Amino acid sequence: MRSLNIILFGETGVGKSSVINLIANSPVADVSPDVEGCTMQSKEYSFTVGGVVVSIWDTVGLEEPEMGANGYLPAIEKAYSLIQRLRVAGGIDLLLFCIRGNRVTMTTQSNYRLFYEVLCGQNVPIALVITHLEREVVMEDWWDRNKRSIEKYGIKCSAHACVTGLPDNRNSNGKYAMSRKAMDDLLKQHDASGRYIMPEGDWLARLMKGLKFFVGDKGGIPKGKKLENALIKRCGLDSAAARHVIQAMESEHSTPSGPS
Repeated sequence: MRSLNIILFGETGVGKSSVINLIANSPVADVSPDVEGCTMQSKEYSFTVGGVVVSIWDTVGLEEPEMGANGYLPAIEKAYSLIQRLRVAGGIDLLLFCIRGNRVTMTTQSNYRLFYEVLCGQNVPIALVITHLEREVVMEDWWDRNKRSIEKYGIKCSAHACVTGLPDNRNSNGKYAMSRKAMDDLLKQHDASGRYIMPEGDWLARLMKGLKFFVGDKGGIPKGKKLENALIKRCGLDSAAARHVIQAMESEHSTPSGPS
């Protein structure tokens, strides 16, 4: 049976749960707009749609342009856990970037860079899902008005869907039904032929460098032995592996320096 592995990401409250329910055509995810979580925290959903096994990792992105030093180690821990689970699942096919249908912000750009450039090394196709468009007369008009603004932030996508997660009595001609079709059409454009598995190598070092870019140099990130101990405790690395990751992270040439 064909399968599709997806990372769905975006800020808390942007409507990711509603997007999952649109794809599943069933309330498999609780819609909880006030739920808070740390960066990279994720929850897995798996269901079958039209003969395709869809696995979605609903993942919390950055909440601010700079997430703060106190969020650095928890984000590393959650990201490492997510990637380990994706490796077991055979890799990732698609990134779904969920954004709210208002103005594009620096946080939008930072989330795009964190997941597309840092986490996946630009090796996974990314599609935009624009939510909360129930007030639009024609939801697709939002894209026509805003696509140039999105491009100015350096955000590129292989596909997009303009949707609402607000049921309108599930009228076959209503916006909810149109949103379901938009998501179905989007997913049909992608398959597992280019499935990407994050390499072992110095991937963790690259991620740590990339996340450090978003934190900024605030002096709150542990270094040296403290960082080594944190990697051992939080990610389960042995001492030698932790030291190697730190050395690779501090190298100017062995790993990418993150977004620019």
